[in-house]
Amino acid sequence: MVTGRRATARMADDDDVMLDDLQRKAFRFFDRHTHPKTGLVLDSTQPGQPASIAAVGFALSCYPVAIERGWMLYHDALALTLAALRFFDEADQSGAKDGVGYKGFFYHFLKADTGTRAWNCELSTIDTALLLSGMLHAAQYFAGDGAGEREVRERAQSIYARVDWRWAQNGGDALSMGWTPEEGFQPCRWLGYNEAMILYVLALAAPEFSVTPAAYAAWTSAFDWRRIYGRDVLYAGPLFIHQFSHIWLDLKGLQDRVMAERKTDYFENSREMTHVHRQYAMRNPHKFTGYEKNCWGFTASDGPADAVEKFHGHDQQFYDYIARGAPFGPDDGTISPWAAIASLPFAPEIVLDEIRHLENMIGHSPQGYGFHASFNLSWPGEHTSGAHRHQLSDGDTVAWVSPWHFALNQGPIVLMIENYRTRTVWNQMRECAPIKLGLQRAGFAGEWLGKATEISEAAPSSESHA
Repeated sequence: MVTGRRATARMADDDDVMLDDLQRKAFRFFDRHTHPKTGLVLDSTQPGQPASIAAVGFALSCYPVAIERGWMLYHDALALTLAALRFFDEADQSGAKDGVGYKGFFYHFLKADTGTRAWNCELSTIDTALLLSGMLHAAQYFAGDGAGEREVRERAQSIYARVDWRWAQNGGDALSMGWTPEEGFQPCRWLGYNEAMILYVLALAAPEFSVTPAAYAAWTSAFDWRRIYGRDVLYAGPLFIHQFSHIWLDLKGLQDRVMAERKTDYFENSREMTHVHRQYAMRNPHKFTGYEKNCWGFTASDGPADAVEKFHGHDQQFYDYIARGAPFGPDDGTISPWAAIASLPFAPEIVLDEIRHLENMIGHSPQGYGFHASFNLSWPGEHTSGAHRHQLSDGDTVAWVSPWHFALNQGPIVLMIENYRTRTVWNQMRECAPIKLGLQRAGFAGEWLGKATEISEAAPSSESHA
């Protein structure tokens, strides 16, 4: 019998093997779905899908991990990084309906073959920010004196400097969510706790068209604080909101004014919300099949269908792709393994247990990318067939599973596992000047960052935002 330290060491070794496998499989998405000449990355494995600019941002941060883990040669990663940076640096910025971007921002989705706007989508402020985060990370990693490495840094800075954040404020403080050439600015702004912290950090530190702290204050002014299961939390239902900015921002021990008043920080809040998701699954108020202490994770994800079906004798609303959340929904029995995995740095003691449970219960997708993007054990079995059908290890239970894999799931798996194991992304981004300056201008202080930086509330004059 193995006990004590030997048992603990054995479990740690087993966990390393398990995490190695998950990371490597998640990275295969970028291996297989990145255009070698443009660096554009497909949004998902679903046939006919366009490229996603946020997916490119995740890929650019995954390449350094892949190099260090031995999955990718340095010169191959550098070549793909340069391909993406050259594409975006030289892209059409006229704002044309069939262009690539405007005012330094880029359309959310681009056609995989031509690189031009797809689906009449919006010029996306948040997806541009996620793209920029990957670019700035690449500039930190490729720090050598070679011509290619210098070009990475120069082009990343050029792309970042062009973004006109003041224009995106559209006459207000909070940044707009998007713009289209047909309709102009979307009515919604980035207000309240959501994935936009990284957006505001980059906007505050911008070298040309920075916003003032009033923009960040507008975002925080709409925060929703709640007490849930005995925990005081800054609420947002889907887990991705508590993860995306944290991929690049090491926020443990840092406080802005809002968090200083609450005597907590955003890292701790993400930890608390991770536990809320687990508690919700344990309580399982709607009696969905499979929910328990080691089976949870509610976020923006694929689902079985937008339909009402019978479940336990009553009509149950199911959804296809929607931002699921806990504990206030929407919820239809759909679990997203990646949502739990991306919380690994916040709450490893419960996330590792979940990963082990899912390995045994549902296993990995046969496509070779790790776990299915999402699954649902409550969707009526007679409606689950073909590529959507998966039999559990008990041999009797049939689950609906998503037949597709998504870049915005795979990237966080690679990067948050790495932050848990080595803190590599966090440590590299600690040295990124725009990240440090943006956090300081947002009022953050503490531990590795130092003191907050005071800047004028009046934005410098510029012709560009007119």
